[in-house]
Amino acid sequence: MRIQAAEWFEQEIKPPEVARRLRVSVKSAYQWHQLWRDGGREALASRGPSGSRCRLSPRCLEKLAVYLDEGPAAHGWVEDQAWTASRVATLIGRKFHVSYSVSGATRLMHRLGFSPQVPARRVAERDEQAVTAWKEATWAEVKSPGGLRGLHLLRGRSGVH
Repeated sequence: MRIQAAEWFEQEIKPPEVARRLRVSVKSAYQWHQLWRDGGREALASRGPSGSRCRLSPRCLEKLAVYLDEGPAAHGWVEDQAWTASRVATLIGRKFHVSYSVSGATRLMHRLGFSPQVPARRVAERDEQAVTAWKEATWAEVKSPGGLRGLHLLRGRSGVH
């Protein structure tokens, strides 16, 4: 798009018209125009992907993919078989001595073709019969037409807000 904009700037087409044609903001078109005036077409060339570069080498990324394939239990998480982003960030720190945030680990997982999983957490004392009874009686009543009047009982308030 920026190269097309440069061609139109060379034809003396004004930035607002370039913005309209390329369906970009007028502000972007003016910024491109300034870059073009200062440095020509080369100033509008792509500088590659933005953002910080990956802190793991291609070899480390391959190793990480192998570790993820092995599953969480192979790396100390035996309570369930879910790779959470938090666990992956911890694994990266342990294996490669590189610190990743949870969101950074999520992006890295997606880049490797994995997706973080959030395990379903249930209390050990959960009474399935009581939950079923509550869903069938109380929740069905609240969910029914006009049942929102009973919602204050669930919220512990004097009225629905």
